[in-house]
Amino acid sequence: MKVILLGELRGKGGEGDVVEVAQGFAENYLFPNKIAILATKGNLKQLEERRHNIAKREEKRLADAAALKEILEGKSVKVDARIGEEGQLFGSVTSANIADAIKEQLGVEIDRKRIARSQAIKMAGRHEVEVDLYRDINATVTVLVGVDEEEPEEAEAEVEQTEEEATEE
Repeated sequence: MKVILLGELRGKGGEGDVVEVAQGFAENYLFPNKIAILATKGNLKQLEERRHNIAKREEKRLADAAALKEILEGKSVKVDARIGEEGQLFGSVTSANIADAIKEQLGVEIDRKRIARSQAIKMAGRHEVEVDLYRDINATVTVLVGVDEEEPEEAEAEVEQTEEEATEE
């Protein structure tokens, strides 16, 4: 069944795209949630008249996603979690926890569904997490679970300082 998308549908397309979907998917999900309309001759004609406005909105979305990528790319966020023996967490760090940490520490609100994570994080340490911003625009954020980014550097500085004191004596 051919439908015209009224908004972004991940994996299928964006606003104004005409895509082929299963009839049940269209009737039970897309139409009731007003994500798509049936691709009839009249609707296709209206779509052609609205193409200019759709292109403007698409440009704005792409620009916003690129700006958001600049903010997020290469940044790190710290997530506090209780850690047991051998770096194993009590519980786990989920996409919702990561989204909350990004909002709190970087001031950017991200939908938890946009965080591409197949499983929850169950070990302490550094984890690279991909954030799907819009279509094929992605940003990589480092999630620090139970560790500080500065800790290794501070530990090295203390070792160097004690070595200097030992050579002075």
